[in-house]
Amino acid sequence: MSIKIITDKCTGCTLCVKICPFGAITMVSKKAVIDLDQCTLCGACVDSCKFDAIELKRDSSKTPNLEDYKGIWIFGEQKKGVIQSVVYELLGKAQDLAKKLNTKVCCVVLGHNMKNNLKELIHRGADKVYVVDAPELENFLDEPYTKVLVNLLRKYRPEIFLCGATFIGRSLVSRVAVKLHTGLTADCTGLDIDEKEKFLLQTRPAFGGNIMATILSKNHRPQMATVRHKVFKEADVDTTRKGEVIEETVSKTLLTSRTKLLDIVEEVTSTVNIAEADIIVSGGRGMKSPENFEILEELAKVLGGAVGASRAAVDSDWIPYSHQVGQTGKTVCPKIYIACGISGQIQHLVGMQSADIIIAINQDSSAPIFTVANYGIIGDLFKVVPLLTAKFKKALNQ
Repeated sequence: MSIKIITDKCTGCTLCVKICPFGAITMVSKKAVIDLDQCTLCGACVDSCKFDAIELKRDSSKTPNLEDYKGIWIFGEQKKGVIQSVVYELLGKAQDLAKKLNTKVCCVVLGHNMKNNLKELIHRGADKVYVVDAPELENFLDEPYTKVLVNLLRKYRPEIFLCGATFIGRSLVSRVAVKLHTGLTADCTGLDIDEKEKFLLQTRPAFGGNIMATILSKNHRPQMATVRHKVFKEADVDTTRKGEVIEETVSKTLLTSRTKLLDIVEEVTSTVNIAEADIIVSGGRGMKSPENFEILEELAKVLGGAVGASRAAVDSDWIPYSHQVGQTGKTVCPKIYIACGISGQIQHLVGMQSADIIIAINQDSSAPIFTVANYGIIGDLFKVVPLLTAKFKKALNQ
């Protein structure tokens, strides 16, 4: 797609300037001028112009040749120079996908003073690591990160680009997809390759989690998806793996930003982050009241774990949202997940079914949670949980 101002028709009325949501239009000598680096081709200015002075059209001759796109790229998200664990999860899955496509796995890292932290990416499965090192990229800012990433994706043309569904990932990749005029599937819980057509199969919950939808991007590249943290296992470390680190240099114009970072305020909390916990004790509607979560807290304390909850418990104001596990909460992958009074609707299962061991406690023998549980206890949780707590205390000499 392309956009241009027909200067003979432009009257300098500034309507397009006011309507542009991205600040991409300015007036020069009483004529509208579009900054193509800022423009997303949304078309809002075209609809606002009363004089037909803005032309937006698609050039069918520039339809990309899909055969020109090769390789799988992972966005190497970092915070304060530390690669985030979701990147290692994506590298693990990317290796499986790459085998089916007979292609390479690459990782792209934007930051400052990152050179000493890149070997781990190769040891975890990256064949190549592209790094852009600049002071302007030390902390995440939408504009420079988007412009630099778009520049690299246009240059190397990967067929698949994956990113963690984090706050940074969600903000960044949606902007990149718009710039590249390609599709994006958000919050995926499953990825695979169509054996016949070699398309990326992107699976995510839909309609409130009541169904699982598999989405394909047949006509555009790269095929882009964000993936929830803890959906996949981290790639194993293999220190014998060899790879290549490629240092990219970019124009200073790509590093400019209309915003600047004033300060970073670290979150202060006394609660255990359930997304990182090895053991989680979760409660659902069967807990009956907020006070009853105390028995789960006691068991979690004995086991050195965290307390989770289903959406029903959170919606009932029995426990804060930060504890919610599921499609609209956090995706977790603990070693042990103990579900107490949770029926096991698909919205919840999406967020915890990757746990190594699932233990379900429920009075309803037909509850869906038992279909995914490794161990099931059919009984009154208000009797079972205190007994478990006492037994673990004794076993752990507490």
